Amino acid sequence: MTQFFEVHPENPQARLITQAVASVRNGGLIVYPTDSGYALGCHIGDKKALDRIRKIRKLEKSHNFTLVCRDLSELAIYARVDNASFRLLKNHTPGPYTFILRASPEVPNRLQHAKKKTIGIRVPDTPIALALLESLGEPLMSTSLILPDSDIPLADPEEIYEQLKGKVDLVINGGYVSDQPTTVVDLMDGYPKVLREGAGDPSLFE
Repeated sequence: MTQFFEVHPENPQARLITQAVASVRNGGLIVYPTDSGYALGCHIGDKKALDRIRKIRKLEKSHNFTLVCRDLSELAIYARVDNASFRLLKNHTPGPYTFILRASPEVPNRLQHAKKKTIGIRVPDTPIALALLESLGEPLMSTSLILPDSDIPLADPEEIYEQLKGKVDLVINGGYVSDQPTTVVDLMDGYPKVLREGAGDPSLFE
């Protein structure tokens, strides 16, 4: 059964956030709002939940998953980053940007790009996502909720529930959000390279 929580977008109810985090810790797959559409999220170490995400989105093995973090204090645990890249990240987080970095040994192989050994890192700028991350105390393994027949994230929580009930454990209704995916910026070569233009201002990385 898929639960449906109506959570205030600016002042998330602590009780509902606690229940959502408990679902994640118990192997649940959740849908939650971000500043660039809704996202699928699960515990970083949960292989079964990850497989469910792959099935819903029909993802290839080369897909770059993203660790959604509450702030940059978690960055050094999960990614290798030089000083210049860290300054760039600091200037553009929180925000609707995903940064591709070399994964650290703390990142399970199944979350890394199969050949490049990279991981996406992002800090969202939305109260519900940040409340979830603060309560969880670690990053959420996430990917944008873009279904196989579309190229933009779903933005209507009622529609999400109708399409995914029985396939996810919880849908968090935080209202309508942007249907633009994040701008994806590759930092692997020591300078920013925009891989996908989306929300925010991609020209900041030119």
